[in-house]
Amino acid sequence: MRKTIVIAAWAILCAVPGFSAEKPMDLQGVSSSLPMETTRELNSFCKAIIKGDIQTVKRLIALGEDVNKKSLGKTPVIFAARYNKAEIVKLLLDNGADPSIRCESGYNAKKHAELSNAKEALAVINAHSMK
Repeated sequence: MRKTIVIAAWAILCAVPGFSAEKPMDLQGVSSSLPMETTRELNSFCKAIIKGDIQTVKRLIALGEDVNKKSLGKTPVIFAARYNKAEIVKLLLDNGADPSIRCESGYNAKKHAELSNAKEALAVINAHSMK
């Protein structure tokens, strides 16, 4: 009996004009014009930084990658500092990365390095701020 009710309800919903699995529905069953939320994903530049692939990072910078563009709310230098990629931190800073930009949580690259116990990256950031 339950199976019959579920099948009947599904058939009725499918018969209603404007019903679509791709469109979000509001409480009155009227199709909403709001776009569906997209999945957030880490960009390729920051993936290369996390992996420590300095050659790819250099190539992307040479191709015009923005060294201050956030991905998942963090800048590339924050990712480099957080994962203790000191050589990449230096490369980013030498190419105009701003270590004072804060992430969505309110922390800058120096704070992320401190929280991650990334001593080498922290030393690079401190040396850069002394200039």
